[in-house]
Parts: sequence; structure tokens; C-alpha cells
Amino acid sequence: MSIELRHLRCFLAIAEESSVTRAAARLGLTQPSVSRALAALEQHLGIRLVDRSTHHLALTAEGLAFRDKAAAAVAAFDDALDTTRLRRRPLRLGHAWSALGPYTTPLLRRWEREHPDTPLELLRIDDRTAGLTRGEVDAAVLRRPVDSPGLVTEVLFTEPRVAAVTADGPLADRTSLTLADLTAEPLVLNTVSGMTTPDLWPAPARPATTLTVSNTDDWLTAIAAGRGVGISAASTAEMHTNPGVAYLPLTDAPPVPVLLVWRAATPHPALRALTDLIRELSGRRG
Repeated sequence: MSIELRHLRCFLAIAEESSVTRAAARLGLTQPSVSRALAALEQHLGIRLVDRSTHHLALTAEGLAFRDKAAAAVAAFDDALDTTRLRRRPLRLGHAWSALGPYTTPLLRRWEREHPDTPLELLRIDDRTAGLTRGEVDAAVLRRPVDSPGLVTEVLFTEPRVAAVTADGPLADRTSLTLADLTAEPLVLNTVSGMTTPDLWPAPARPATTLTVSNTDDWLTAIAAGRGVGISAASTAEMHTNPGVAYLPLTDAPPVPVLLVWRAATPHPALRALTDLIRELSGRRG
């Protein structure tokens, strides 16, 4: 049996809904037809994509790996049939938070003047690759390395790290902080797209308690509410202000590399021009 696009759409709906029933309702199909599509896809690949042994449906390790490939294939197909993009193919640049920091607005303005035939679309996507492996963007600005195969990474520039603390807490009265100053507080971690992990501290001196969130907005809310402290790049202080959060220099933490990442197999034709312009704006030459 040949595999068609419908098999991939059924699998992706199951992966997102964690339920064959909900996936069928979402697609407007019957539950048996969605189950058959999944079974046919698994048979064709020769691997188990979904673990059916638990009460709640979950993807296997192979299913998780295949999900990104399937999403990229479906996105590429849909993009190819989007007639609005045939004449002016945009360059879609993803980011999970902070974009390019202080260079974001100058980049957008310069690009519009110098490349009017190639719209630059800046998309915020709360995902570990800001939508890149799912095929939603052509390139992504990331502040944490990714190990997905087939990706190319370039360092654009670096940023100092800052500590984010509750605005009315005792740490906010300081002029700067060190990593050791934060260990007594719970550490708020964005585990989906954030760049901070407990590995930033030496093993014997890591924070004893962590609080995990899944996006920058929830990260800010937790810190403003006094539930913990956070660490981020300096651009976060400019791009994500919050009256309940104070940002302070972190004097002993290494700088954060700001990365541009894209798929090696399908680079956008304007990607090099984008990289060169970012380097010019940030004062860093390749």
C-alpha cells in the first residue's frame, strides 16, 4: 500500500490530540479510518509510532522523531500549493522569544527597504526550534543549540546573561548578581524553548529546587509572582518587560550565543543576505 499525504495528516492529528477519537473529529473522519491510516503508516515504515499500552495514547521514541519529519513534509506540501506565495516568496524567520533583541526593528526596516520583493515574516513560535523542524519557517533565531539532523547553525553574535528576580524581593535591590546569589531560590526553567539549565552551575552548587514552564509568558508570570528566579539573555530585559520582574546583570555567567539555524537541504535563496545584514547591524563580521 502506498503512503499518501492523508496518512501523515492522520498521524499528526493523533500526535497533537493524543487520541484517535479526537483526531478523527478534528479531521472530520471516522475513528476506524484514522486507525487504519495509522496502522498502514506503521506497517509501511516497519516501526511502532504510537504506544497503545497505556490509558493515554503517547508517541514512541520513533514516533517523536518521525513527527518532525511528517510535519515538515505536510508544511512543504501546503506551502507549495499556496498561490499567494508563488510570486513573492517570503522569508519566514522563527523565534521563541526576544527575536534579535535590539537589532530586530532595525533589521525589519532595512530589509523592507533593501529587499522589497522578499517579505521578511517574523514569527514567534513556542517550540524548541521555533517551528523550523516542523516546516513552519525557513530559518530560526535560537539561543540554545539543537541536535536535529540536517540543520545548519551559524553564530550571529553573543549576549550577556541577566538574572530575572521578583521586583519587590530583596534581590532586586542589588546592582548585580552572581550565580551563587540565586541558588537559595527556586529556579524557573522554560523547558520547551528556554536556554537555561541547572548545568550552568557547578554540580555541588546547583539550585535545589526548580519550577518548569513551557513559554516565556509563563516564565515571567512565575517570577513576578515570587515563585522563583530566572536567567536569560540581555535582550529579554528589553523585549519582555514586566512590572513585576527586575533584570540585573549576572557577572559570572558565560555569554549566550545567538544562533541562526536552517535546513541544509532547502535553504531560502535570501538566507545569505539575511545573515550578512544581521552581522552588519550587530557589528560582527563573518
